[in-house]
Parts: sequence; structure tokens; C-alpha cells
Amino acid sequence: MTAFGRATEDRPTPPEVYNWRVYAASLAISMGLLTYGYDSAFIGTTITQKSFKSDFGLVNMTKVQQNAVSSNLTSIYSAGGFFGAFFMFFSMELLGRKKTAVISDAIFILGAILCTVPTHQLGLIYAGRLLTGLGVGGLAAVSPIYTSEIAPPAIRGRLTGFFESSYQIGAVIGFWINYGVVHNINGNDSKAWRIPMAVQLIPAGLLALMLPLVTESPVWLLKKGRDEDAYRVYSYIRNLPADHQYIAEDVSFVKGQIESEHAVSTSGDRSFTAFLKGALKLSLMKGVRNRFVLVFLMFMWQAWSGAAAINYYSPTIFASIGLTDVTFWTGIYGLIKAAGSIIFFTFFIDKFGRKWPWIVSSVSCAVCQYYLAGYIAVSKPSLTAPKSASTVSGGKAATAFIMIFGGMWSFGANGLPWIISSEIFPTSLRSISGPFAAMSVWLWTFVVTKALPSMFTSMGYGVYIFFASALICASVYAFFFIPETKGLRIDQMDHLFGATRLENDALVAKGEEVYPQTKEDEVRAEVV
Repeated sequence: MTAFGRATEDRPTPPEVYNWRVYAASLAISMGLLTYGYDSAFIGTTITQKSFKSDFGLVNMTKVQQNAVSSNLTSIYSAGGFFGAFFMFFSMELLGRKKTAVISDAIFILGAILCTVPTHQLGLIYAGRLLTGLGVGGLAAVSPIYTSEIAPPAIRGRLTGFFESSYQIGAVIGFWINYGVVHNINGNDSKAWRIPMAVQLIPAGLLALMLPLVTESPVWLLKKGRDEDAYRVYSYIRNLPADHQYIAEDVSFVKGQIESEHAVSTSGDRSFTAFLKGALKLSLMKGVRNRFVLVFLMFMWQAWSGAAAINYYSPTIFASIGLTDVTFWTGIYGLIKAAGSIIFFTFFIDKFGRKWPWIVSSVSCAVCQYYLAGYIAVSKPSLTAPKSASTVSGGKAATAFIMIFGGMWSFGANGLPWIISSEIFPTSLRSISGPFAAMSVWLWTFVVTKALPSMFTSMGYGVYIFFASALICASVYAFFFIPETKGLRIDQMDHLFGATRLENDALVAKGEEVYPQTKEDEVRAEVV
């Protein structure tokens, strides 16, 4: 299926491996991320509806109190996402990837119900937002890890990229649901806030229907010593007989890595306490600790991209060129972002890789923001001031740059941290690396969200110069420190990151020749 855009195969691969089952499983597990994207787009407008304010007593509050409620509804969701990712570590390790997705989805559904049914109980809304955050945090932690573990290496980027595409599609749905509500439902009617809240249940419900058809991760099964179950799962998702050589190689690669990691970190003790101690030891090893730093910094660069600043100021720029339906054009911007994600992650991610798309995407977006800074500094567009011909002309170019930014940011760097973080960690740490990546996202999102209003107040158009410069720094960082991972098996990442001790132990376990430790390996293991 879809031979175009595959990476070079790690070994001769039967065509049956690229079958509908592995695509269906990846699409199903990514369905939960529609909820993540949807929430990013719908909640801000929904809680400003007149009916929401009257139903929950905000009309009787001061402006400061209303702002506090709005902030709390956002913050409690973010906190839920952070801790949802953290607590799902235990489930991912002890219960498996599939059950973690089931638990996370169930928590989200309960939260969405609590957000939908209240009449005047603001406390239920708070509880619902906390639970939906916990659910989304868990889904964000497990989905990329699961997909990377079942994906053939040559199309791993495409399948894991369904995660980002689902997020962007969810954001588009959230925006247009609100657009339809605002234009067709009386804002004084409770339906104006209840319908967007209830729509959260649709993707979560679809995920609940699909999860029974999803298999457990064969990597987790092998880690738990359930070899027979792992062979059966591999046979199903690879569409090959269980005794096929390709499946035997898959199992050999994973088991070799597991055995080497256990030998180094736990001395063969398979208890959970030994796992925790061994995971800490393994995480601090040369060639492994740099991967955690890489993931944390990738999500930092992602957060400081300026995408939030574009969302903040784009309505003013649209209005400055005479666009009357500003909300509509904001929705078009969202559609372009979604289209960019779908096109890149479906057709190009495994062809062009991770490193250079990040660089090209970051530099292109930096150019867009430098122009926006110059336009705002010179023209000073506003919603009320008269529009000169030069302001309109510059605003049209600014609008074009905003649309280019949306496409180019999604056409690369925006989703790449998720893909890279899901594929670079050793088998023994993958129950930790998934939550760590998701927690990094929530942390940096919180930091930027809190900082942005003050930055606009104190820096003005300088905000865009700051973010553009951050993008240039991100591209430089990517050039020197983000390795190319396309087409590599997960067990090959140890050599890429300089974890030669782990790699050699894995080769010994398989009876193969070890790699000598070189100066290049030592340098690679130290860079972050």
C-alpha cells in the first residue's frame, strides 16, 4: 500500500507487510488525538457564549472573577494533561499500550459527559475539564509509542504522523463547530455551549468502538515474556505466517535489545521495583541521557515557534485589509495547517526524513514572522483606525505570509518532535519516554501561554522578531543535534545515539560481531 514516499527498507521486506491492518491500527489509535486538537479550538469561544455566562453565574461576577474562571478552565485542563501523561506510565508498563488507551479514553468520556450535562454547576465543568485533560494526557503519551512499535521502519514516520494529522483535523472541526454555532444558534440558548461540549464525545466514542479491534503492542508482549502472543500479533499486523523469516527477525531484534538492556540495568531481575531502578540507571547512561535532553529541547523549540502569536494577532491583520468575516478567514488558516500536516506526514515524511524538513520548515516560518514584525512596526494595523492603501497592500502580503506560515509549520516541524520522540528510545524505556514527551509538551505549552500576554504588552511587534529568531536557533540546533532516523529500526537507534555498550550487548545476545567504541561514538553520545 502507498509505495510512494517510503524510506529505504532496513532489509528486504515482503510487500504483505505494507497492508491495511497496520494502517487501520495506526488510524484507530490516533483517533483519540482528534479530541486533543478539538479542545484546542473550541473551548475559548464556547466559554464566552452568553448562555454559558448566565447558566454558570459569570454575569454576576466582576471582570477579574470572570477572567479567573476562564483561566481556571484552561489551566485545570493543562494540569490534567500533564499528570495524565505522568500517571499513565504505570499503566503503559504494567498493563500494556492497549489497556492504557482504553483507560485514557474512558476517563476522557466521563469528563466530556460532566462538561455537557450541568445546568448551573460550575464545579462539574471544572471536574469534567480535569478528567478530559487526564484522558488526553494519557492518549498523547501512548498513541505515538504504540504506533512506532507496530510500524514497519520504512513507513514509521507516515503512520506515527497520523497523530499530528488527527490533532490538526480535530482543531479544524472544533473551529468550524463553533463557527456554525455562532452563526446559527442564539447565544442565549444553552445549546450554544452544550453542543460544542457534547461533540467531544464523538471522537472519543469512535475510539472506544475501534479499540477492541486493535492488538496489543508486540514489543510490550515480548518485554513481558509473552512470546507466543507476540508472534501471533506480528503475524496479524504483518499479514505473514507466524513462522515467516521476517517475523523471526522482528522478534530477534526486539528480544536482543531487551536482553541487553536487562543485562545492563537490572541484571536479569524482572520485578517492577528492579525495573524502576534499572530505568533510572539506563536513563543516565551515555547515549541514552542525551535522548531525553533532545526530546525536551525539541518540544521547547516547538512551543517557542510563534504559532500561538500568529493565532493571537491574525484577526487584526485580516481586518486591516478589509476582510469582514475575520472568523471565516481564521478558519481557512486552520484548514491550511491541517492540509499541510496531512500532505507532509502522509507522503513526504519517510522520503525526506526528519532533520531537513525541520530545518526548512523553521527557516520558512522565521521569514514569515520577520515580515509580520516589519509590517506591524511600520503600518500599525488596528481594528478601528482608517486603512490607507499601503496598509491594505502590506496587510495582503501579511495575510499571505500567515497562510504560508500555517502550511510550512505543519509541513514539518510542528509534528516532528512527536515522531522522533516515539522512535528513538530503547525498549525498556518506552513506557517512560512516551509520558516524558507528553509532559514536556504540556509544560512548555503552559509556559508559553502564560508568558504570551505579557510579551505582547511589553514587546509589541518585537514578539515576532523574538519568535522568528527562536526558529532560526531551532534550525541551527536541528542541523547539529537532531540525527536522521528515517528507515531505522528502533534497535538501531543505540548506535545512532552512541549507546555502544547497549548495542554491543544486543549483538552479543544475537551472536553477532560487536562494534568497537570509536571517538565519533563518544562525541555523539555526549551531544544534546
